Amino acid sequence: QVQPVQSGGGLVQTGGSLRLSCIASGLSFNGRAVGWFRQGPGEERDFVAAINYNGATTHYADSVKGRFTVSRDNAKDTVYLQMNRLTPDDTAVYICAQAGGFMATRDTRGYLYWGQGSQVTVSS
Repeated sequence: QVQPVQSGGGLVQTGGSLRLSCIASGLSFNGRAVGWFRQGPGEERDFVAAINYNGATTHYADSVKGRFTVSRDNAKDTVYLQMNRLTPDDTAVYICAQAGGFMATRDTRGYLYWGQGSQVTVSS
């Protein structure tokens, strides 16, 4: 079974930081882009960030630009999402996804395999 495995997340106060990790499982991330999305209760899944196969290209949602950083360690088959200056609006389940190709994309249709999700809760 192919499903990236996530770790990290939790509860943090406004202004705090968290780091999420996404580790390939069943199929290597090598040669493939990886994205992060988030979904609040009763809301659609929204794009957060994406990184291309070698880390040279990244994309961010406007709402997180300058606060979140996506990175990858191909030797460890792991992608990270560093989240700084968190606010209650960032509260959601964060989900990493493995793309079918090497280019980073904001479109959920570009992703084939999805992690199990990590709850991030930011208190005011």
